[in-house]
Amino acid sequence: MSQRFRATASLRDRSALLPDYYTPPSSGRSSPFQPQPSGHRFADDLEGQNDEHLEGLAAKVKILKDITVGIGNEVRESTVQLSQMNDAFSETSGILAGTFRRVNNMAARQGCRWLWYIVFLIVVFWFFIVVWWFRR
Repeated sequence: MSQRFRATASLRDRSALLPDYYTPPSSGRSSPFQPQPSGHRFADDLEGQNDEHLEGLAAKVKILKDITVGIGNEVRESTVQLSQMNDAFSETSGILAGTFRRVNNMAARQGCRWLWYIVFLIVVFWFFIVVWWFRR
C-alpha cells in the first residue's frame, strides 16, 4: 500500500513530468500548446519535430498519389474491357437474332410438324433425366 501511495504522490508532482524549459502560464491553467521557450534549444526541438511531421506527411501524400494513380490505371483498363465485352455481346446478339429468324422461317415452312418434334425431344429428355435420377 505504501508503494501505491508513493506512486500517486509522484503523479501529483507534475513538474517532474515536464521539461526544464516549460513554465506554465500566469493564469494558473496549464496548456501544452503554449510553452514558454527558454533559449535556442526549444526552437531547435520544435523545428526538428516539424521536420519529422513534414517527412511523415510527404510520405503519406506519396502513398495517396500512388493509390490514385493505381485507381486511374484500373479505371482505364476496366473501360477497355467493358468496351470489348460490349462489342462481343453485340456480335452475339446479331448471331442469335439470325438464328431465331432462320428457326422461325423453318417453322413457317414446315407448318405444325416442328411442334411435334419439339414435344418429342422434351419427352425423351425428361425420360433420360428420370432414369438418371433413379440410377444415382
